[in-house]
Amino acid sequence: MNKILIIDDEEKLRGLLARIIKLEGFEVLEAGDLKSAVRKLDQSDIDVVLCDVKLPDGNGVEFVKTLREKYPLLEVILLTAYGNIPDGVQAIKSGAFDYITKGDDNNKIIPLIYRALEKAELNKRVQKLEKQVSDKYSFHSIIGKSRNITASIELARRVAPTDTTVLLLGETGTGKEVFAQSIHQASPRAKKSFVAINCSAFGKDLLESEMFGHKAGAFTGAIRDKKGLFEEANSGTIFLDEIGELASELQAKLLRVLETGEFIKIGETVPTKVNVRIIAATNRDLQKEIASGDFRSDLFYRLSVFQITIPALRERVEDIGPLATEFATRFALKANKKIKSLSRDFIAALEHYAWNGNIRELKNVIERSVILTDGEELNVESLPFELLQISNGNSKNLSAFSLASAEKLHLQKILNYTKGNKAEAARLLEIGIATLYRKIDEYKL
Repeated sequence: MNKILIIDDEEKLRGLLARIIKLEGFEVLEAGDLKSAVRKLDQSDIDVVLCDVKLPDGNGVEFVKTLREKYPLLEVILLTAYGNIPDGVQAIKSGAFDYITKGDDNNKIIPLIYRALEKAELNKRVQKLEKQVSDKYSFHSIIGKSRNITASIELARRVAPTDTTVLLLGETGTGKEVFAQSIHQASPRAKKSFVAINCSAFGKDLLESEMFGHKAGAFTGAIRDKKGLFEEANSGTIFLDEIGELASELQAKLLRVLETGEFIKIGETVPTKVNVRIIAATNRDLQKEIASGDFRSDLFYRLSVFQITIPALRERVEDIGPLATEFATRFALKANKKIKSLSRDFIAALEHYAWNGNIRELKNVIERSVILTDGEELNVESLPFELLQISNGNSKNLSAFSLASAEKLHLQKILNYTKGNKAEAARLLEIGIATLYRKIDEYKL
């Protein structure tokens, strides 16, 4: 039930309003002054406040500012016996939903309350969505407790509240964009735009248009003005992934943005001013790129004011288990499966693999395993054969097409089915127990 608070020192009028509003099915609270109103606001989840302008202990117009700061989700309707334009203007500027005159506008109160409630509900939904985004991209969402990853997270936490340009270094798939989003979310720009662009995904001319925009008629096909991503990210953050792939002409243009906060759109002569925070990322060694003449040294020094290296997955082996468990939970929910655990052998195989594709590759492997698994536990039989062979250090002995590889997988499947009971496994396989032990040793099961 929505709650309405009426603040008015005229008891009879307050009681009349309360009875009218209760007939609509709302819960109504009453206060005769601002002090008692604050107590009720602290004790109850109020949706809409009807507040008189002149009160024994303060002014309603000024009180609106306090309400909007302390209770940003509720809406305030101001009531006055003698309406005047300056007070009405000031009330709206202070954040009041509306300003009406007592007596003259009584028939407007109920429709006005419903509209204010709609706005209050919208405020709550927006806050909920913002919290979901904040939770998804907070530093707490980065899974891992290893020394390497916690050191990187700590650096990111320290730089997040500043406007400093950040350069994220690391192999492909290590989670550089997750770090960029977390830095943005922990910054004063969190409520503004986060715009990401992969500098290797476009040709030079198209990338320039995407980044900086163009004027109509600037080139064939430019039939209307286009905002670039830098303009879209104004007051927020722009994430430039694979910055090492940026063409030399665009490097010069980006350098100007870093130095002056200005750029010139394609076909334009007047510069556009923006206020953006730049976070860049690369998997290349930019020092080598500078030495070979493929990357500007002055741009590198501008971008690398604060460097953070994201460790490869093989450098944080103790985090593989928690990451795999998290991905399994996500994909099981998506596939409507009940995956309750990951077997020890499954985790061990993951921990012995090199993961050249890092977290992205791990995520793909877990998704595949969830799809292939019918039970409640992920076992090694659902892992790609190549991964098992590499993690066992046995890749040169078996190929994916050999009869031995099929035999190995079948043996593992039966052992999983019998929960390690070798006598039962030998019976099902119709072989002697000694033969089973020999094959277990041969395949390092």
